[in-house]
Amino acid sequence: MRLSFIFFLGLAFLAVDGFGQNSPDCRSAIPVCADQPLIWVAAGSGDIDDFDPDVIRQTGCLEKGSVGSANIENNTSWFVFRAGTDGQIGFDIEALPVNPGGTITAEWDFALYGPDTDCASISNGSAQPIRCNYEVNDTRFTGVGVNPENGQEGAPFVKGSQNTYDGWLDVRAGELYYLLINNYNTNFDGDAESYILTFTGSSVDADQNNALDCTLRDEFLGLDITACAGDPDIVLSALNSPAGPDITNVRWSVDIDLDGTPDTILLAGPTAFFYTVTSPNTGRYFVEIETAAGGTITDDILIIFYGVPGPVRVDTLSDLSDSNDVEVVVLGGGSYEYSVNGSSFQDSPVFRDLPPGENSLVVNDKNGCGTTEPIPFLVIGYPKFFTPNGDGINDTWNVQGLEALADPVVFVFDRYGKLLKQMDETSPGWDGTFNGRQLPASDYWFRLEYGRVEGSEVTENVLRSHFSLKRKAWLGQGIRCQDFHAFKNSGYR
Repeated sequence: MRLSFIFFLGLAFLAVDGFGQNSPDCRSAIPVCADQPLIWVAAGSGDIDDFDPDVIRQTGCLEKGSVGSANIENNTSWFVFRAGTDGQIGFDIEALPVNPGGTITAEWDFALYGPDTDCASISNGSAQPIRCNYEVNDTRFTGVGVNPENGQEGAPFVKGSQNTYDGWLDVRAGELYYLLINNYNTNFDGDAESYILTFTGSSVDADQNNALDCTLRDEFLGLDITACAGDPDIVLSALNSPAGPDITNVRWSVDIDLDGTPDTILLAGPTAFFYTVTSPNTGRYFVEIETAAGGTITDDILIIFYGVPGPVRVDTLSDLSDSNDVEVVVLGGGSYEYSVNGSSFQDSPVFRDLPPGENSLVVNDKNGCGTTEPIPFLVIGYPKFFTPNGDGINDTWNVQGLEALADPVVFVFDRYGKLLKQMDETSPGWDGTFNGRQLPASDYWFRLEYGRVEGSEVTENVLRSHFSLKRKAWLGQGIRCQDFHAFKNSGYR
């Protein structure tokens, strides 16, 4: 990917022993590797809520507190790593005191998500952690694998077990994982707290440099981000680059039209370590870092903001067909799923064999950016038969959905072409009579003349088809007998 840099070998070790900067947002999770322990700082309350406190009350073993203002997250750090080889992976999270030799006040918890999930699924609760621990810790360590301080082996999470380690993680090369580290019991003086993150396991023991894919760390701005309009600001950090703090100049730019070329320089200077992206500024963001060693490090990240599904229309694929098929069209970009009349959501925008008349559509953005209110739409169709027997069910016949047409007129004929009924969109329908007399069970024909508005034009259309009038002439219900004799004596020809 997108990293080009020139720097002296010794410069790389600044990232080894230096303090990394915290990322409180899953979307800008910091890519990490297993080749060396890393020291990270968590400070502040964490103003980005990956888990909506009004919706998500639990993820794995992490729970929203009982206080109304509480949330799952507190002094949160997010990391992302990719397995470089098949095998076994674990990690240690070692708490450090605020001051060297002082008392440890942090209570680090964690949740691990994967493989190959994404931040949207994590934050909406549909993805649950595969490893999780929040137990009270009487050692400096928590993590996955074996506690190096007391030899405690990891085990499946059981609430109240006091087991602060979970079992080893079996991985396959290429799998992506997100790690949330959270300070549940923050210190009381508000000072920033730090910890050491060290990857362990047989894969790391066998090949420390390749057990995790270290090329992922070159993407220090994080993986490409899909966000929602109105989301919290996204903070990009140059301090997560291999240069660490050894920076002489930083330049931020953006490619707004996504043609591969930066359009605008956003920010530059020796202390321009961070750039904040606000909604809805979609673009590919670039950073160019100059180091004291004379090298240059670059990276870029695509950030796309989606909103609630935009204007929606429903196109009829074929007027008055036997199947009544429609296609949903959502204007604007996005990834959507669709539901009609309360059905399960589907990826395809095409719906077949819908009932004629009014239907209801709901469109959901699969990035978690919103769901439309039910959208009514009309399907122009007609019943293939009707049964005018006075039971209140299918007693009349009409073309349904006429309200969607311009100046519709329906003409009903018998098999000989005799006009029996003329209707428009205000008509209650045909009841199967002519001049007050019931007509026999048979096939009848109709002609629909209408206009369809297409842009600023109205096209004239004519459609012809047929339907059936059904009556039961067998005895058993008085009304059937009456119907039969009424027809026999009607004089209809």
